[in-house]
Amino acid sequence: MFEPEKFSTLFEENGLKLPAGAYEKFEKYAELLVEWNEKINLTAIVDPDGILVKHFLDSVLILNFSEISKGAKIVDVGTGAGFPGIPLKILRDDLDLTLMDSLGKRINFLKEVVEKCETKAKCIHIRAEDAGKNPEFREKFDVAVARAVAPLPILCEYCLPLVKVGGKFLSLKGISEDFSLAENAVKLLGGKFSFVKEYSLPNGDKRTLVEILKISQTPTKYPRNSAQIAKKSL
Repeated sequence: MFEPEKFSTLFEENGLKLPAGAYEKFEKYAELLVEWNEKINLTAIVDPDGILVKHFLDSVLILNFSEISKGAKIVDVGTGAGFPGIPLKILRDDLDLTLMDSLGKRINFLKEVVEKCETKAKCIHIRAEDAGKNPEFREKFDVAVARAVAPLPILCEYCLPLVKVGGKFLSLKGISEDFSLAENAVKLLGGKFSFVKEYSLPNGDKRTLVEILKISQTPTKYPRNSAQIAKKSL
């Protein structure tokens, strides 16, 4: 699906080193994405260049802006088709990755990707608000990541309860949102804004990375249930 030289050049030009076997894993991932997308709705982007830039590169560019320590426990919340978690794992095999999604069919897809790409990740079928109340997951992760369209105050309530004190939440966003509207949610949930970084993909698409540090424990009443979250954000 991808031209090997074009593929490696794209990552290198963006300051990202591809480990041995990464090309083959990304190639298999793309093939499975297109194949499964005919059965379940995973993505509207199925052309090779779109997958390469808007999914794979977009997922891993955050490594240029935020330091993720070696062996970090990382959870991808509402991972969907595995972005950004699986591309991050392919580049950084040292990461201890957990993929969470509320749809069982997507989890089945992710399990096949993990197996066929010969990588490791825990694929958990669970709603984020339930995971945040579960002692197995609550405040157990060094890093939470989410590449989701929900407003930042909502994403914070889903993700910050999963992050241990001293960890961080990385939100991959577009540029149309007023992130200051999340200040109250961040504070209530035990977080603190670290930075908001705007950048562009090679095709010109604008992106924003929001880094939020976890500086204190999340009060036990959060996250609320999904109906409460949907009715009124923090």
